[in-house]
Amino acid sequence: MILHKGEILFRQGDEGAFIYHIKSGLFKVTRLHENGNMVLFNILYPGEMVPHHSLISPKDIHGTAVALIRSEVETIPAQDWYRELNEDPKKPLEVAKLLQEKVRFMQERLDHLTVGTPAERLGLLEKWLRNHANGIPLTEYLTQEEIGQLIGVRRETVNRLLRGH
Repeated sequence: MILHKGEILFRQGDEGAFIYHIKSGLFKVTRLHENGNMVLFNILYPGEMVPHHSLISPKDIHGTAVALIRSEVETIPAQDWYRELNEDPKKPLEVAKLLQEKVRFMQERLDHLTVGTPAERLGLLEKWLRNHANGIPLTEYLTQEEIGQLIGVRRETVNRLLRGH
């Protein structure tokens, strides 16, 4: 399935009828909290199988995934995924490797958040996303608010950093 910028892959609260294999592109995953705050908490990139929290057992979808650029996704019916997980002795190791890769990604992102200056954090984010965004500038698919959430600064700081580029 091909999704274009702005199209939704899944929505927060969906029952999770599918597992998705991101073949190309990027997605932002946001979560709307009860107090009305919308938080960008993840970026999905090629090679991932999502939702991560449902790779071993089903659970309702935790956030909404929106395509940031043209993306290709393979949809796998969840019941087929879980049946194969039970029947194929190699499948659990595949899932463990997928989750390990995500943990390593999260470690890298945490490392990026602890780097000295906001400018350095912005540079690391841009460098990482450049690998997956086909040369599209960061500001064409993320808002300054979203960039700020990803690097731990306010939108105003992102604005100042981008003007200084």
